[in-house]
Amino acid sequence: MADPLSEVVTLLQPGAAFSKLVSGAGRWRVRRTEPGRPFYCVVLEGSCRLAVEGREPLMLQADDFVLIPAAHHFATSSLDPPDDGQDAPPTLLPSGEFRLGTVEGPPQVRMMVGYCVFGSPDAAMLVSLLPQLVCVRGDQRLATLVQLVNEESRGQRPARELILTRLLEVLLIEALRSTAGTAASPGLLRGLADARLAVAIRRMHEMPTHPWTVAHLAKEAALSRSAFFERFSRAVGLTPMEYLLAWRMALAKKLLRKGGVTITDVAERVGYGSASTFSVAFSRHVGMPPARYAREPLPASGM
Repeated sequence: MADPLSEVVTLLQPGAAFSKLVSGAGRWRVRRTEPGRPFYCVVLEGSCRLAVEGREPLMLQADDFVLIPAAHHFATSSLDPPDDGQDAPPTLLPSGEFRLGTVEGPPQVRMMVGYCVFGSPDAAMLVSLLPQLVCVRGDQRLATLVQLVNEESRGQRPARELILTRLLEVLLIEALRSTAGTAASPGLLRGLADARLAVAIRRMHEMPTHPWTVAHLAKEAALSRSAFFERFSRAVGLTPMEYLLAWRMALAKKLLRKGGVTITDVAERVGYGSASTFSVAFSRHVGMPPARYAREPLPASGM
């Protein structure tokens, strides 16, 4: 049986940018306005405050894990942040740890923070299927995975990049499935948390070449056509046919990037009866013909 969550994470092609150990004492705040880079953090001891634009601030405690798949505007701070509006520049300690706020004295919080990159040319679409914020509390498995990512990223051992890729895939899947039943924002996790919709989503992933219609998918989900359409659109944030198209195009992009296949082969493998029909759909969705897309250089660093 297809596992849509694993397939989406694998297609994202996660890679490690960097991770670091950070501690804080006194009053401090760091604001980040990153261009959509995936951010993760695990609190090792103590507590701090996380404020994400458009959301209520969260108090994070030891063993809490946070993942923001496309971080834009957010801030981490002491529980009582400074009111002067100034950010605290970090100080690199002799231990290799970065200290925020007061350098002297024991830390009030220690955390591992990091960014990863998504190498997929379709990363924006895939990330849109994930929650905007994932917060998992008290999960030692995630803390262990973050520690392994940190250790591997700092070493220069053989097969480092392969190990990091696999560790990040496991980290993302573990974090996302931990909140699959409670994801508040529309997306793939909310769809998979609904037992009826999950059947239809898995069928699309198992058989992307099948000539699916809303009626066929509604039958798989044991729902009426109208109930299925409304329920799917509300949970996933896309209509069933929009999701199917997006998934087929993501698969097509992967095949075209690999090379060694003809446009006709790609068309057949993603559910189109002819190369011309596929080319029209691909051009409309991506903004360029498939043949040209296959020749385009890969993005330098993904998201």
